[in-house]
Amino acid sequence: MSTHTTLTSITLPQLAEMHRSGEKIAVLTAYDASFAALCDSNGVEVIIVGDSLGMVLQGHGSTLPVTLSDIAYHVAAVKRGCRRPLIIADMPFGSFQESPEQAFRNAVVLMSAGAHMVKLEGGNLMVETTQFLVHRGIPVCGHLGLTPQSVNSLGGYKIQGRNEEQAQQLVEDAATLAAAGAGLLVLEAIPNSVTSRIFKQISIPTIGIGAGPECSGQVLVLHDMLGITPGKKARFVKDFMAESSSIGGAIAAYVKAVKEGSYPAPGHCY
Repeated sequence: MSTHTTLTSITLPQLAEMHRSGEKIAVLTAYDASFAALCDSNGVEVIIVGDSLGMVLQGHGSTLPVTLSDIAYHVAAVKRGCRRPLIIADMPFGSFQESPEQAFRNAVVLMSAGAHMVKLEGGNLMVETTQFLVHRGIPVCGHLGLTPQSVNSLGGYKIQGRNEEQAQQLVEDAATLAAAGAGLLVLEAIPNSVTSRIFKQISIPTIGIGAGPECSGQVLVLHDMLGITPGKKARFVKDFMAESSSIGGAIAAYVKAVKEGSYPAPGHCY
């Protein structure tokens, strides 16, 4: 039996081995102990305590109002609810952009709350910060493509990498973040063709959300996956609750679909 199918906690080296062996990684967001426990018992390998909580829990129109203390509170709750998944904490807007030293101080808060890794949005500008954190024992997950903290600069929640200049920049950013020591890379809302180019350039696992099936794993916001988020859904969202009789069953169906490669289907991709 492979180590990542036991009840022991998932580690970053295990995720890297899954990537090398071609086993898909199932990732969901979660924000509290109860949902974390359901993710744990139904096969989710990675939980992201995302700043998406600003929208799905707090009712904001973006992730920007979320504070470091908000994320730390929810990380601690998730940590109490699960044993096996690797927990990634989003570093919220304004908590890491000023300097590597600022990022380190705030990452320590999240690691102390129970996170195993922190996630930073941004490309080349985050290379120095990524190196600084990794060299001091804080694993880093990068985030490229549609970066919600930059929604005002991007002009809304739009697909990224549609022209060659943008696509090439994403490929270069992915390569530089991987070289800087990032252990994982989230790719959000980019065309399959760009994901494929990134896949050929880097050796670390990629986690896709609207980035096609070629990623090492997939992530969805829990509330989207359960069909309880109001408003228009992004193309990559699938409601797994629609054909399930329980929340645990919906999570299990999501994990199964990711593992067997039936999600994302072509209709979920750009």
